Amino acid sequence: MISIDEARFYVLKDLSPLTPREFELAQALGCVAARLVTASEPSPRFANSAMDGFALRALDTLGGMKRLRITRSIFAGDASDARLEAGEAARIMTGAPIPPGADSVCMREEATVEGDDTVLIQREVAPGEFVRLVGDDFAEGQALLQPGDELGPALVGVLASQGAANVLAHPRPRVGVLSTGNELSDEFASLAAGKIRDSNRPTLLASLAQSGFEPVDLGLVGDTKEEIARGFQRGIDSCDAVVSTGGVSVGDADFVKVVIGELCGESARSMQVAMKPGKPFAFGVARSNGVPLFGLAGNPVSTLVGFEVFVRPALRRLGGHRVLDRLTLNAVLDEPMTRKADGKVHLVHVVSRVHDDGHLHVERMARHASHLLHAAAESNSLVVLADGEGAARGDEVRVIVLDSDQLSRD
Repeated sequence: MISIDEARFYVLKDLSPLTPREFELAQALGCVAARLVTASEPSPRFANSAMDGFALRALDTLGGMKRLRITRSIFAGDASDARLEAGEAARIMTGAPIPPGADSVCMREEATVEGDDTVLIQREVAPGEFVRLVGDDFAEGQALLQPGDELGPALVGVLASQGAANVLAHPRPRVGVLSTGNELSDEFASLAAGKIRDSNRPTLLASLAQSGFEPVDLGLVGDTKEEIARGFQRGIDSCDAVVSTGGVSVGDADFVKVVIGELCGESARSMQVAMKPGKPFAFGVARSNGVPLFGLAGNPVSTLVGFEVFVRPALRRLGGHRVLDRLTLNAVLDEPMTRKADGKVHLVHVVSRVHDDGHLHVERMARHASHLLHAAAESNSLVVLADGEGAARGDEVRVIVLDSDQLSRD
């Protein structure tokens, strides 16, 4: 057996980000920038009010309780060129430009309007109060987007504020998913004897979509070299990566590792990884065009774990991401996790929550077997349990967070 780290190194060592292309800004969310973008203009472009209130000269409010003459009203979107003189104030709305001569804003709640053209300012206003200055967010020429930055909603908004219609970014990997096995069926009706419905393909397609990749259904093939090779070739011809399930162990019908070897040549490797579940694993890079091929173990939970440990990090590298792995934290065990020493790292689905003490706690462990998909579905984390006899209640363990939205207690 080889370690998880050695297997991951072999998978990741020769992968590089996909060739970048121009994306419409609306389609770039979650992609990774491939070019430096600098500000063509400052933000804000002009000094504006942070409050509904009155624009004025702070000097005119010294000592507080000062009456000023209201000369006009300024709304967001207005141009304001007329100068504000001593003893004057202008009604102003949030986002409206500060008129020349004014240096502060008194919020509406701290002013009393008297008649049509007089306002009583109830306190002394400090210079610059409630004024958003030019370039307060960023200056002209400032770097807004660096190569390697992931485009989240705020960065999309920043680029839009600069008038950007497109952005150069690495594309989301298109990933083909292939299920192998004579026992599998896509039938929704009753099944023939010895058949089971394929759950791995829907699970992987959903996992890919949830992680921001573009899933491609390559269908279901039987346990023959010819069918498996045709399935992989469809993916090699149309996708940036291919993931299969089943056919990587040591059975007489386990042909996936053989096909990966034939398609990938010297880069192919069939591994027995020191992990449970997901010990059998095959990987290679297609000789024809460099598309990586992943052969995951066929048991449903093994498929999920193999995706997290090997496939997802590799696809994030293809997508140009700097951070390849999910958030990993220390957590306190609320119940013991016993195991037997077997030379493997155990990856156990659990339910974790942040408690009132501010610490992440592993509240309970899912039933642990490679075929128990429903038990895994009820979990939000994976405990990384080192080889040995396990861990006692109150011990700290490493936890891979699969769903951070579920960490809060109800």
